[in-house]
Formats: sequence, structure tokens, C-alpha cells
Amino acid sequence: MNQSPIQSLWNDAEASQFKGDLALRVYTSRLLGRDKSLVLHGGGNTSVKIREKNILGETEELLYVKGSGWDLETIEAGGFAPVQMPHLLKLARLKTMSDAQMSNELLTHMKSAAAPAPSVETILHALLPYKFVDHTHADAFISITNTKNGLARLRKIYGDSVVYIPYVMPGFDLARLCAKIFPKAHRPGRTVGMVLEHHGVFSFGRTARESYERMIDLVRLAENYLREQKAWQITIQFPPAQKKSFAPELAQLRRDVSAVAGVPVILLTQRDERSLSFANRKDLQKISQSGPATPDHVIRTKRVPLVGRDVKKFAADYAAYFKKISPHAKQKLTMLDAAPRVILGGELGRISVGRTAKDAAIVSDIYEHTMDIIARAENLGGWQALPAQDIFDVEYWELEQMKLRKNSSAPAFQGEIALVTGAASGIGKACVDSLLKRGACVVGLDVNPAVTTLYSRADFLGLVCDVTNAANLHDALEKTVLRFGGLDLLILNAGIFPKSSPTENLSMETWRRVMGLNLDANFALLQAAHPLLKCAPRGGRVVVIGSKNVPAPGPGAAAYSTSKAAMNQLARVAALEWGKDRIRINSIHPNAVFDTGLWTEEVLRSRAKAYGLSVEEYKTNNILKVEVSSRDVAELAAEMCGALFGKTTGAQVPVDGGNERVI
Repeated sequence: MNQSPIQSLWNDAEASQFKGDLALRVYTSRLLGRDKSLVLHGGGNTSVKIREKNILGETEELLYVKGSGWDLETIEAGGFAPVQMPHLLKLARLKTMSDAQMSNELLTHMKSAAAPAPSVETILHALLPYKFVDHTHADAFISITNTKNGLARLRKIYGDSVVYIPYVMPGFDLARLCAKIFPKAHRPGRTVGMVLEHHGVFSFGRTARESYERMIDLVRLAENYLREQKAWQITIQFPPAQKKSFAPELAQLRRDVSAVAGVPVILLTQRDERSLSFANRKDLQKISQSGPATPDHVIRTKRVPLVGRDVKKFAADYAAYFKKISPHAKQKLTMLDAAPRVILGGELGRISVGRTAKDAAIVSDIYEHTMDIIARAENLGGWQALPAQDIFDVEYWELEQMKLRKNSSAPAFQGEIALVTGAASGIGKACVDSLLKRGACVVGLDVNPAVTTLYSRADFLGLVCDVTNAANLHDALEKTVLRFGGLDLLILNAGIFPKSSPTENLSMETWRRVMGLNLDANFALLQAAHPLLKCAPRGGRVVVIGSKNVPAPGPGAAAYSTSKAAMNQLARVAALEWGKDRIRINSIHPNAVFDTGLWTEEVLRSRAKAYGLSVEEYKTNNILKVEVSSRDVAELAAEMCGALFGKTTGAQVPVDGGNERVI
């Protein structure tokens, strides 16, 4: 693999739309964020020093620094925290200060109470005698610094154009060290940046453009060095793709990881050429167990990935790592969960683990870059990360431990995966919405291509699928598991309601078409999903969207009523048989849900006529005189998958406003 050299993305026309120092700070921050080889998911920092008047008319100097939780790629002016510069400079003169104290001082000396929490590197930004300051974790730089002679290599590349800082944990200690070294090493008119060993690179300047383009120049020098040393090119060698189903293996692996994590987790599997090539390296055990690309990554990826599938051994090794290092901590620590966040090896390639789909995607992005960083460092002479003690200090940072002690509640279905058929409209789409609202990752199936664009978010996957086609179903389940790791919740909603017809006039073609979708397809999907539902960490759950026609069939609907009744009986039998596998199956019998694809105007008029009612009378033809919506059905379906129905299986619940014939 050979990426193009990094280039400045500054555009005069774009820049002209940003007026003022803070606006230009926003613009160049976004330029940095666009390039994933520079920063990833909240990484990096930028700042600008501005003099402005406060409410009293007094001029004060403020440091606008990137706030916690903001990504450089999408940052707005409101993503920068304005902190009083004089106070920051006084803090820098203190000999010691805990991270909790530092956090409090930063928060209590901001100009705006609505601003985000300032970066932990705020004091460091304040110390640097430049208006604009940029900080990235550029891949090329990290590849060089994480080698045996990394610092010597950096000196050869940059000479005296940068200040060199040996590794110290981010936060107040790093700011103090920089305050000590920088004034002595700084060469006004020549110094353009600062490098932090094993961590990242700083650039600075009088203008936003100068600081940004100095960063690009510094990274380009690192890239050129890697090219000169024949270390830039990454050879892709991967085993032939195996045409087999990985779904059962991945579902079991997810169950094992979830057991250690203590909660259901999402597994995102990557079997691309780069991932398979890296996961099958002969030296994988050595290079993958050294440590993360930067200390910050440990919060997302843990120190090392799991190689293979022995989750219990990984957990035992992690507990031993904690037991060995934690006694040296300044305070009593609470061990984090021992589940891996990255899994490598063999045919599965690269797997990223997260409590949400977004978390798993972030881990995936980080390790995608880590693979290239490690490969180039190996080409350069050997990958060498920081010692375990230094990584542990960041993983068990005081500020991170404070987060653990705060009470937090997760959505009901966080970490769980749901599949909904007939998801493009009506009850199916409403079920997708109800499950997403409760934190589930959702896969929607439908013959309507609109299902693929229903939502653009990490926790939704829309697939065009004819559920009457066995190959389509197999492919859909495989894609579900590769994307999210398994299957917990199954909503069987897809169905057809044909034109009303007396039994004597019902064609065999219509009969078979209705049975094929309403019964046979659901039977096939249940069978195929069973091994995946068995692996659900909290037990599998199935909800069948039935019909009032099961207990109370109507005239002119022989095929529909029979197919729904047969499906209802199948669900009851499966509930009896699958209870031992911790799978519960319940049915919902809606009636007169008119905001669905089944109810065309033609069908609605026909059914109303069969009962001797007007269309409006037919819509509220129930005891409560209410109209039942798709959302009403979906909310009950979602609740049936939750704790409220945790001890219920084989149940049939009407959602019909009350029907005399059913009652």
C-alpha cells in the first residue's frame, strides 16, 4: 500500500468565508480533521489566543482551545473552550497538581459556562509563545517515534527546527516538562514545531494558515524519510478468501466477549485485503502485543489485541496485568472490564469490539491506522511501543476513573442486534424506529430498495432482501453478523394481504404466493436464525407480527387468515422447543393498522364494504373506538423484547382497540 504524499488543503476561496481569528481556527482545524492520517475521532488539539472585551468592557486574553468531545473534522466555534490566559500561566508555575484539580481549575476559569470542558493539554497550549497552535498524532510521525532509535531518527529529520520532549504522560506533568525545556531549546525565527516522543507533533505560527501548513510540512518530512528508508510501502499478502459462513463462529465469539465484558457488545468484522494480510503475518504475536500506536488509543483499544479466539485467556492475562501494575498507583483503582477491543487472526481477519456500533467503528478506524503504523515501523527497523506501565497510567488515568464512579444508565438494548423484515414502511419501519430508540443496532430487510437509505448511521443496516429466497436470507444473516456480530432480536413482520376473494374463487397461485411469504419464508428465517439466537448474550427474542384474523378470521381472507394462523401455531411450537435455548417467542395480533403497505385504498374499501361500513367507520371499528397505528404495534413489539416480558414466551397479545369476536 502506498498513499500519496500529504498536501496542504488550504483553499483561498474557502478560507475567505471564515472571518476573524476564531473562525480561521475553525477552518484549519477542519482541514486537519479531514485527513485521517493526522487525527482520528477526537484526537489532536488546536488553539488560538485572542484578546477580547468582557461584559465589564475590560480587555482580557483568552485561550480558545478545542473542547472535550469535539472532532476536529466537524468542529464549530462553540467547540472551543475560552479559558483565561493569566490563570493558565500561573497554574504552569505550580510544582504539582492532580488531574482532578487541573480539571477543576480549567472549568472554573472559562469565560463561558456553556463551553465544553477544555482539553487536558490546555496549559501546554497556553505556554507556547504563539498565537496559533496545532497538535496531531500523524501516522508517519508515530511510525518513526515508535522504533528503537526513534528520537535519534527524529533529530536527523528535523534538526533544530523543532523542540524535542521525551515521553511524559499527557496532562499537567507534560505541561511542566515543556515549560522547563521549551524556553531553552526554542529558536525564535527558526523553531516551527515541537515533537513529543511516542505521542505526537506540534506546530505553531502567527496565523492559522502558517501553523497549519507548518504541520503539513513537518508530516511531509516524516513521510519522505520513510520513503527514503524504504519503509513506506506496505506489502499486502493475504490468504485466498474462503467462501464459507462465518456467522455461527462470530456469534459464539461475541457471546464469549460479552460474558467477559458483562454486557452485550457489538463486533465489527473486517475481512478486506489489508486486514487479512496483517492478521496472518507470521510475526503477528510479536508486533501486536507491544502496545498501541499512541497512549491515548488505549482508552479505546486496550493495550493489546486478542490474537486468536481464547477470550478467557485474554481476560486472565488482562487481570494479571492489572494486578501487577495497579499496586503502584497513587490511588485505589477499579479494574475495567477485561474484554478485548480488537481481535486478530486467521480467516476472520480483524474484529473491532464496542458497546455500541459507533464505539466499534471508532476502534476499527484506530486499528486500521495502527496496522499501517506498525508495518512501517517494522520496515524501518522494528516496532517498539511504550512500556506497559506507561500505557497503564493512561488507561487508568484519574479522569477516566472519575467517569467510572459516576452513575450512568445505558439504553435498554445497547449492544444488542435486531433484525426486522418488511422494514421499509409501515409496522416494519416503526419497529426499526422503536428498537433504535432503545439503543439496538438494527438490520432492516425489504424488497423495496428504499430500505437501504432509511437511515445513515452506524447502528443501522438496510438490505434489499426477498425473504422467500433462501440464498437472500442466508446472505442477509451473514451480513448482519459481519456488521454487528450476532443476532438477539428478530421481528417477523414481512407479509402480504391479497385482494379480498371468496374461498370458492381463490386461485391456487394466490394461495401459494401468500403461504410462501406469510408462512414459508418466516419458517425458513426462524430456522436459519436459531443458531444465532442461541448465542444471544441475554437470550434470543422473537416477535411475530400476527393478525386479528388468527383468533377471528374475516370473510374474503382465506389465504391470509390461514397463513397467519399457521404461523401462529409455528411460533407456539417453537416457543415450546426453544425455551431450553433461552429463546422466547411471542406474537402480536394487530387489527386495522391502516398506515401500512398492506392496506391499499382498494383493499380498505373492499374490507369496509364486506362489513357494511364506511371507510372511516371501519378504521375505528373497535370497542375503544380508536385507530391503531404502526407505532402502537412497534412499541409493544419492542417492549416484548425487553425486561418487562422477560419471563413470557408463547404469548399472544392483541393490539386492536378491543374486538368483540376476539374477546
